[in-house]
Amino acid sequence: MQNLRAIKVVFEDDYLVVVEKPSGLLAVPAPNKESRTLTSILNQQFKNRIQNLHLYPCHRLDQDTSGLIIYAWGKSNQQKLMEEFRARRVKKKYVALVHGKLARAQGTLKSFIEDVPIGGKRFHHQRKLAITQFKLLQERRGYSIVEVMPITGRTNQIRIHFQQMGNSLVGERKYAFARDFPLKFKRVALHATELEFIHPVTGKVISLKSKLPEDLIKFIEEH
Repeated sequence: MQNLRAIKVVFEDDYLVVVEKPSGLLAVPAPNKESRTLTSILNQQFKNRIQNLHLYPCHRLDQDTSGLIIYAWGKSNQQKLMEEFRARRVKKKYVALVHGKLARAQGTLKSFIEDVPIGGKRFHHQRKLAITQFKLLQERRGYSIVEVMPITGRTNQIRIHFQQMGNSLVGERKYAFARDFPLKFKRVALHATELEFIHPVTGKVISLKSKLPEDLIKFIEEH
C-alpha cells in the first residue's frame, strides 16, 4: 500500500505539479471505481495548496508503469497542457526491458490501435495511429534494455508495439502470456524517465528526469 510520502514531487508551481508515480497505482479510477488513485492521493497531499482548485492528470501512465507524470491545477491548465501533448510538443522518454534481442538497434514503430481518452469509458475508444521510436541501450542475457520515445500517446502503445515486434515487455501479462518467457517480473518493466515541455503559462522550458526505481535496478543487477 502506497502512502503519501511515497509520492515524490519533482516539479511544482502554481499551475503544474510533476511527480514520480509508483508502480501498482492507478492515475485515475478505472470502471470499477477504485477510490485510492494517484489523483486522489495527490489532492489529499496538496489539500488547500491552491484554494478551490484540484489536480488533474494531463496524460496517462499504466497502472504498472512507474515514472514521471504531469498534473495541472484546475481544468483550464489541464486543457492547456493536454493541447501540448496533442500537438506532439511534449518530449517523453521511457526505459523498457523487453524479452529477447531486437531485430534492429533502433527504429520507428507504427500501427493503428484502440485508444481511450483520459478518464474515458472503454466504449468511447477509437482506432488511432500510434507512433513509437526506440533505441537499444544494452543487450542482456535473455532480454534487452531499450530507450523508448512515444511520439503519440495512445493507450498501452509501448506495450502493444513491442508485442507486435515480437519483443514483449518483461512482466507483460495483458498482451502476452508470462508463462511463455523464462524471465519473470512482478509488473511491466517500464519506467517514464524523462519529460521536456514548454510551460503553457510561463513559457519556460521544463526538463525533468527520473532514475530507475529500485525494483528495476534489482532485476537488472540479478539478470
